Amino acid sequence: MATKVVPAPVQMSALDRLPPLAKAGLGGLFLVLFAALYFVMFYSDLESEITSAKQNYSALEAQLKQAKESETLYNKDLEEKTRGEQLAKDQKKVLPDDSETAAFLSSLQTVATSSGVNLTSYSPVEEEAQDFFAKVPMKLALSGKFHQVLKFFNGVGQLDRIINIEDIQIKTPKTTGDEIEVQVECLATAFRAKRPDEAKGAGKTRIGGHK
Repeated sequence: MATKVVPAPVQMSALDRLPPLAKAGLGGLFLVLFAALYFVMFYSDLESEITSAKQNYSALEAQLKQAKESETLYNKDLEEKTRGEQLAKDQKKVLPDDSETAAFLSSLQTVATSSGVNLTSYSPVEEEAQDFFAKVPMKLALSGKFHQVLKFFNGVGQLDRIINIEDIQIKTPKTTGDEIEVQVECLATAFRAKRPDEAKGAGKTRIGGHK
């Protein structure tokens, strides 16, 4: 005779015993809690990153400000250096630290040519030392029409280098039509700065000449 097996009663958990609506509510609660937890963790990391980014931005902003200040100072120094070099260059044109006799004569010849004057002879003479500079004289003989000679003297005064015209002697004036032609002798004196190795005081230095 067969034995009938009776199944054991199934044990149900508390969750299984909940009604479907309660289960749905509980699931929704877990979902909200998980979402809240995720949000808190994500927001915390994001806030930390934002704070770090702000700090980096502030540091970079400070570095940029310092770089701009350094650039401004550099540009200012560069402008002052360029201005100083240009000033020294201009001053050297006006008062070179060497006699530069060839350049001196070349300037006079250029002015004479543009004025229509004939520079018939020149003769450098002894330098005359002063406390901080030295005179560089040169005797000149030239010929031309009177207004051309005046133009020559005016042109010499327009040169970058300081040149004085002294001891002007007008000789053998000759009238040709409405023009007066003259022979002129004068002393053209340029100047140069004394070098540091040159002692103060007066003195003369002999330099070459030509007639």
